[in-house]
Amino acid sequence: MRPNEDKRRDKEDNGMEDRVVAIKRVTKVVKGGRNMRFSALVVVGDGNGHVGAGLGKAAEIPEAIRKGKEDAVKHMITVARTDFGSITHDNIGKYCGAQVLLKRAPEGTGVIAGGCARAVIELAGIKNIRTKSLGSNNKQNVVFATLAALKEIKTPEEVARLRGKTVEEILA
Repeated sequence: MRPNEDKRRDKEDNGMEDRVVAIKRVTKVVKGGRNMRFSALVVVGDGNGHVGAGLGKAAEIPEAIRKGKEDAVKHMITVARTDFGSITHDNIGKYCGAQVLLKRAPEGTGVIAGGCARAVIELAGIKNIRTKSLGSNNKQNVVFATLAALKEIKTPEEVARLRGKTVEEILA
């Protein structure tokens, strides 16, 4: 476990869990010296198909985490899942230089993912999946690439409706 990766989970009253993925100290050089601030990358989810990520910046760490939570709740997405807790089809998500490959997995596989992608997947409520981070390993970009991949996943019903076919024809 990396030192700036916080594994604790907070359960709020609304059923949302949050996980702090990264805390960075950022500086701005000004005429009088350096301005030190903190940037927090926070992932929020309910474990039932809803997940979001946000960035918060402030002079103190707790305030940055609070702002990150608020930003994550604003940017929540809904994830399509199967009955046994996997995704409905394979997908690649891209964000800046990062790419994340998500592959469905049979029941009993568990979550096979790296630290940043694992936080997003676990808080989305996915139980069986295989992932591979391609390209950049920047934590922020990997989190947003994972979210981009999860956002594009469709249920068989949605695909059937888009193609004008029945669900049985799609699954056959």
